[in-house]
Amino acid sequence: MVRETRVTTEDHIPDVDDGPSGRGRRAPSQRRCLVSRTHDAPCHMIRFVVGPEGSIVADLAARLPGRGMWLKADRTVLEDGQLARIFSRAARQKVNVPEGLLESLKDGLAKRLLDGISLGRRAGEAVCGFQKCRERIVSGRVGVVICAAGASQDEVARLLSGQRELPVVWVPRAVLAASFGREHAVYAVMAPGALAERLKAEYKRFAGVAEGTLPGPDTVGQ
Repeated sequence: MVRETRVTTEDHIPDVDDGPSGRGRRAPSQRRCLVSRTHDAPCHMIRFVVGPEGSIVADLAARLPGRGMWLKADRTVLEDGQLARIFSRAARQKVNVPEGLLESLKDGLAKRLLDGISLGRRAGEAVCGFQKCRERIVSGRVGVVICAAGASQDEVARLLSGQRELPVVWVPRAVLAASFGREHAVYAVMAPGALAERLKAEYKRFAGVAEGTLPGPDTVGQ
């Protein structure tokens, strides 16, 4: 939740903010990317702030104090050669973009995927294993299907047989295994609800940053 301070002249969608808002404040439902000028829901974008030494810091939870600057969760945007200049202009001060920002973001977003799946497991909303997943899919108790990167597309299609409209997210194998405290895990599902919606939003950010390193579309067999 952030407080709007600057808006564009086009349609009043802000690309910066003055920090997390207090209770009772209504945050804008959309944010504009400083680089691409496209807009999306804040949960699908990445907020950045300026650290103590003038370095850009990713605020993945959108809770850090200070002037926030928003970017689309997209590898092309994050690799823009003018990123430091664009951030400096938005921050109203000279800033620097740390080396390894892209990998740091990828790792941070992967950790949020792990935390989200783990929370679903602890809440009894997420299970893993082909048979358990298939049973929940058949009974209509699935909000999102979670597959390890590199899983067989044919096996995923078999898992989804009759329910191929279900959204599928692909996560690193290590993330899925760690979420369930196992050495290996390939398939998992999460029940419909807030946790599933949050996971899909986190996946959209992760997939945008990790572009080219994960297989497949968001759905299989369409």
